[in-house]
Amino acid sequence: MGPGIIIVLTWLGAGDLVDAAVAGGNYGYSLMWAMALALTVRFVFVSILAKYQLCNHHGESVMTAFQRIHPALPLFFGIVAFLMGHFYGAYMVKGTGEAFSKAVGFGPPWAWATFWVSLAAALTFKNIFSKVEMVFFLFLGLLSISFIGIALWSGPDPIAVAKGVFLFSIPQDTGSFGVVLIVTSLIGAVGGTITNLFYPYFIEKKRWKGPKYRKLQLYDLAFGVCVLIILDLAIWTVGAEILKPTGQTISNIDDLAGILVATLGKYGGTIFYLGVFAAVLTSSIGNAMGFGYMVGDIANQRKKARGEKESSTPVERTKLYKLVVIWNFFSPLVWMLPGTPGFVTLTIVVNASSVVILPVLSGSIWYITSRTGFIGPDYKNKWWEHAVVAFLFFLSLWASWQALRALIGLL
Repeated sequence: MGPGIIIVLTWLGAGDLVDAAVAGGNYGYSLMWAMALALTVRFVFVSILAKYQLCNHHGESVMTAFQRIHPALPLFFGIVAFLMGHFYGAYMVKGTGEAFSKAVGFGPPWAWATFWVSLAAALTFKNIFSKVEMVFFLFLGLLSISFIGIALWSGPDPIAVAKGVFLFSIPQDTGSFGVVLIVTSLIGAVGGTITNLFYPYFIEKKRWKGPKYRKLQLYDLAFGVCVLIILDLAIWTVGAEILKPTGQTISNIDDLAGILVATLGKYGGTIFYLGVFAAVLTSSIGNAMGFGYMVGDIANQRKKARGEKESSTPVERTKLYKLVVIWNFFSPLVWMLPGTPGFVTLTIVVNASSVVILPVLSGSIWYITSRTGFIGPDYKNKWWEHAVVAFLFFLSLWASWQALRALIGLL
């Protein structure tokens, strides 16, 4: 397809893997409505973002539109990018080191984490990610085949799945993580927050410009979401059908590996760890690229606001882009120190925290896609699109409030 390949590799990371497995293992199918809701939110939200990128009559980026709403808005997202680049990296770097160390059976996690983030940074600087993409697809394929195969072997319960999707039940807290924390983390991981802003930049790098690419873009995005649905459902089913009946709960990466070890033997753990490694490392590269493009765009908007000439140098060749990449890869290495939270805990808490910014993001998107002065008369939201985006906005308010309550309770 196109940008959907890169964005899927970025989205399909530790957040989906951990949250779906923990939710299925601890709560069965009862919270599956949160995943369905989050996937719906992601498709509609990112589709609206892409519509603005391709169809606005100014030919401007989404961040340029934010600048026109208020000059402080891009600065706000720049600060969020700075913080979330570090905290997303925290669990990704930790997952990379722990997963590869356990896959090969030797070496401390911090050493492997340092090695792989250094290599990933070099690949990102050289902009040759496409040349190693197939290697990552191989590892992701191993993980996908494992979970889909085991999910089919374990025999998912269609009635239980339907009840989990449509009944919106809230079970009692089980295991190390409360139900509200899991739900908000699912919305953050599967539904996405600031990382949804990456897709327009990948569209731009693909050189898709103008409304003529809108239909192709929708197919591209639908492909990505279908991949997410299949893999998230498979991972959830494995947790619900294999782990939950044993009464076990998930609190660390070894508990997750135990799912495959119990069904495939000792090689199941190796396959799992390689899959986690590939998923986390590809997400790390995608995040570094996305945040680099975003911060570069924000810097250009600030220059325009001051009346300075915009640089003609491609963003990926600027010093600022490289500084963002370095920050995203190397600052999180501090979380490899002894006594810091584990991979699973970091993943759940960081993704739940990311939901807090959703009201600002969804409200801003609603505004620029509803006004003729921004998107133009031909593509501004219709009545049903207003209804959908309004629902997303109020959902984001609820999710943000619940995330804050859950995180305060955890502290």
